[in-house]
Amino acid sequence: MTQPNILELAKQGDVDAIASLMNRHLHPKGITAQVAFKDAWLEVTLESAQVPNQQILVAFIRKGLTGLGAASIENVKIYGQQTGKKFPAWSKEFNLGIVEDELEAADNEESSSEPQFLTIFINLSGDTARELTNQDFESIANKISSDILSSCTDVFIQKVSISNGSSVITKER
Repeated sequence: MTQPNILELAKQGDVDAIASLMNRHLHPKGITAQVAFKDAWLEVTLESAQVPNQQILVAFIRKGLTGLGAASIENVKIYGQQTGKKFPAWSKEFNLGIVEDELEAADNEESSSEPQFLTIFINLSGDTARELTNQDFESIANKISSDILSSCTDVFIQKVSISNGSSVITKER
């Protein structure tokens, strides 16, 4: 296929032509793109030795598909997967008709309207010579929980379960 033919076919929604154009840019970076139409969605699977960078590649694909202007492509699903893994490390869906600012606003709305649940399990173990009392154990467990949660924003703690031999702290909120 010559370049004008590939470009024309891609504009018509031909998945092989779209994959060829993507791979032309991605192969030098060690990334392979597979493209298919499934249930009215253009599905793009990106695979490389390391998990592909979601932010950069979603923007790259969105810009490329928007530039193609293929009328047959409205909805896009992108998967990022490490070579040899059974399941993708991440996925992103979008509608090509929605501009990026609207998409970000929708994502922010979605994440703020739905609470995110986090369950923490911590298992502390030590030898009996150190004489870890239940009070010491609870203090250490609370410190570990605080450290974990300090890096999380807008998270609802569903349950914290910490065990040390026979001592168990469970907090449900």
